[in-house]
Amino acid sequence: MKEITLTLAEYKLAACSNIDITTARLTSKPMLLLLHGWQDNAATFALLWSSLTKHYDVIALDWPGHGKSDHKSTDNYYHFVDYIDDLHQVIMQLKCEKVHIVGHSLGAIVAGCYAAVFPEFVDKIVLIEGLSPLTEPPQMAVDRLRKGIVSRQRYRQQQLRLKQRSMATFAEALTLRATVNRLPVSLLEAVVKRATIERDGRWYWRHDPRLRCDSLYRMAQQHAQALLSSIQAPVLSIIGEDGYASLYQSDINGWGITDFTQVMVSGGHHCHLQSSESVYRHIRTFIPT
Repeated sequence: MKEITLTLAEYKLAACSNIDITTARLTSKPMLLLLHGWQDNAATFALLWSSLTKHYDVIALDWPGHGKSDHKSTDNYYHFVDYIDDLHQVIMQLKCEKVHIVGHSLGAIVAGCYAAVFPEFVDKIVLIEGLSPLTEPPQMAVDRLRKGIVSRQRYRQQQLRLKQRSMATFAEALTLRATVNRLPVSLLEAVVKRATIERDGRWYWRHDPRLRCDSLYRMAQQHAQALLSSIQAPVLSIIGEDGYASLYQSDINGWGITDFTQVMVSGGHHCHLQSSESVYRHIRTFIPT
């Protein structure tokens, strides 16, 4: 996998790929777009790269504010729906009729929403530990807006300290991330390497601290229902045995997705790291070449 840059209207996204997207045409292999989760980066799929690139053209994005991608301008924040716009801009640059999208967590939610809104550009989607946009009852709208505004004010008051926060060694950063995710350090080394930068003997996180600001708005369940029930592409849901219980098929039959298959692998929310071989086999079966 090599580093590439995707130029969008407002900023540039970093990505890893096994192809040159500037060529006149891509190979005859199916195109896979890999979308990572919140505060992860493209390297969350590193354990899958060597297997996937044997059979697919692969692009793994860093979302804005994550990994090596640009941060948004200082007058902007990270709204969920904007990720769908980012993805559309990427797909419009690719020289292929349709793509397959593999998303984890936030990336899975974006993949599902994109497939609903732009079905003509999507062949199949693989959703790893993610499905519906986060929802809240309408009566929570006032409290949600207040929390979001307060969190932005808190960020503005602390932004200098947040940007200066550093660690003495890479090992410290790796241990910190492993503790938060409750995963072995060996599974997170590639993610943390892409998520950090060394300056003057100290290690800093690359991600934009504004990512931690609360959302100003969440959909009502009826809105999410309208999106998911509009998905025309076949869907493979991959969940971890110890992942989010709300993603179990028995709990999501009401979403109305027409072509839906779910499989379970060992591991938790990051099951694609913990059971990468099983996840790879399920993707190969679902998207044959």
